[in-house]
Amino acid sequence: MARQRREAGDCDATRSEVNPIKYLWAGVFVIVLVWSGIEPKDRATWALEVSPAIAGAVVLLGTYRSFRLTPLVYGLILLHCIVLMVGGHYTYAEVPFFDGWLGAERNNYDKVGHLFQGFVPALIAREVLIRTRAVNGRWWRRLFVVSLVLAFSAFYELIEWWVALVSEEAADAFLGTQGYVWDTQSDMALALVGAIAALASLSRVHDRQIRRLTSGAG
Repeated sequence: MARQRREAGDCDATRSEVNPIKYLWAGVFVIVLVWSGIEPKDRATWALEVSPAIAGAVVLLGTYRSFRLTPLVYGLILLHCIVLMVGGHYTYAEVPFFDGWLGAERNNYDKVGHLFQGFVPALIAREVLIRTRAVNGRWWRRLFVVSLVLAFSAFYELIEWWVALVSEEAADAFLGTQGYVWDTQSDMALALVGAIAALASLSRVHDRQIRRLTSGAG
């Protein structure tokens, strides 16, 4: 009986921790999305930049009951969505406060975006692999996570290339290369750095939240 009470308490704690977060998450997402869509610098670029955030929100809504993620991952996804929506509002080359940041000759907000493109998907992939037991072994799992992040980053670069082929005007704002010849390579390198940083800094916290979530679900 005592064990059952403890398990029920863990379940209630998990639910009380997650449920308020979903309303806060949705509220912040909608507010920033609406703000970003009010007189953006370039409407086509805005649509291209925020579409992954909207698609991600739809997926999270559809899977919330069947495959609820940890609060850590939900929070990081929201932060990544905000990065995308801010970039969509201003275009990545013209985000305030990043022009000439740290003495750079270009606006490096796009590099922040690609760092997040590695950091956040790494923890999403890690959680899915752990909870589905798709990959056993800590080091194999790390290898798979990093490989998935690099594959995702490379695919995104292909999308940017396809946009450039369809519309040169949209490509200038969407790609945000700002004349940097190594833009594609540096984007992928930053995604790699982001993935490694996420695994190195947040794995223990992530593991605790996964254990708490799965024990509550059980």
